[in-house]
Amino acid sequence: MIENYDSVDVFIGVDVGKSEHHAVALDRTGKRLYDKALPNDEAKLRAVIQKFKVRGTVLPVVDQPETVGALPVAVAYAEGILVAYLPGLALRRIADLHAGEAKTDARDAAIIAEAARTLPHALRPIRLEDEQVAELSMLCGFDDDIVGQMTATSNRIRGLLMQIHPALERVLGPHLDHPAVLDLLQKYPTPTALTAAGKVRVGNRLLTLAPRMGRRLAEEIFQALSEQTVIVGGTHATRAVLPRLAEQLSMLHRQRAEIAVEVAEVVDANPLEPIITSMPGVGVGTAARVITEISGKESATAGHLASYAGLAPVTRRSGSSIRGEHPSRRGNKVLKRTLFLSAFAALSDPVSRTYYDRKIAQGKRHNQALIALARRRCDVLYAMLRNGTLYENKTSIRT
Repeated sequence: MIENYDSVDVFIGVDVGKSEHHAVALDRTGKRLYDKALPNDEAKLRAVIQKFKVRGTVLPVVDQPETVGALPVAVAYAEGILVAYLPGLALRRIADLHAGEAKTDARDAAIIAEAARTLPHALRPIRLEDEQVAELSMLCGFDDDIVGQMTATSNRIRGLLMQIHPALERVLGPHLDHPAVLDLLQKYPTPTALTAAGKVRVGNRLLTLAPRMGRRLAEEIFQALSEQTVIVGGTHATRAVLPRLAEQLSMLHRQRAEIAVEVAEVVDANPLEPIITSMPGVGVGTAARVITEISGKESATAGHLASYAGLAPVTRRSGSSIRGEHPSRRGNKVLKRTLFLSAFAALSDPVSRTYYDRKIAQGKRHNQALIALARRRCDVLYAMLRNGTLYENKTSIRT
């Protein structure tokens, strides 16, 4: 619910876009005061807001508070007014209540403005992120991009190895995240090159970056090489492709390590860091995701935070045939995944493990028990953030 909603005089619905937005302004009676395309330009955005500020309190509402919608939000706060967010799913469902099936920017902007005027409970207040959180959000987003590229490149390497020598892929494929294997593929990219180098030379090269598994991996490589004598078509071309892919993957690993250092520095400077990382199973990466995903989002209760994270179960009942609770398919998927993985990492903690084992004993499957644990840990996290206190391991997590 938006604070001081009853004092709002003008509701501005903004359907954001890359080059221009569309804005529709309504007064409290529903009279349309403005309905035009609005360039994604600071001066034009300020002019529209200032035009309606003379009428009283203005409430702009956007359907996307980040990326292309970041400038309208920043301008609104620079003008000293509150700005709200109408989630996309809510917008689509509200749109179904309006006549017509057209999907236009003007129609969406009008629906946003009308929802702001008549359905205040559907709105979410937005606080302008400080520079620290904005920086952390950008770094985490770039890390996601790197992970995606790493996965694609790794899959491409495994696909080529599977094509020319399946036995070799079974040995090297699971170790493509190790710098020793990537270095080996850059030096000896084909089965012929590996065979010509010999077991001793390959083993010595692996030992440089993998002192523990170098010799063992060399043995496995040459055992795999001995299992295939035919040369598959296209094998010769891998001399040009595999070294470049291996070099690209190595570069992506280095970039991610560099980004991790910068993320750690930003997280360490955040006042929430000591609170969040005091929980078992929460490291720098998890803390970074929690900070970026909850910053600026207000939760009235622990249940609201769990619902926002998609961890609150959904009750479904219809007569006597459909009864029960099911996992939610909504919520912030990034935060849900973060809390789920954190719960898994916390299984070494006695309190978390006891709760998990209790759920397993009740007949829940592994993932169900982890989701239940993540929900309980979400409640604890909410209390810690609300009270500004560190995690205490004195009491067990209750059922």
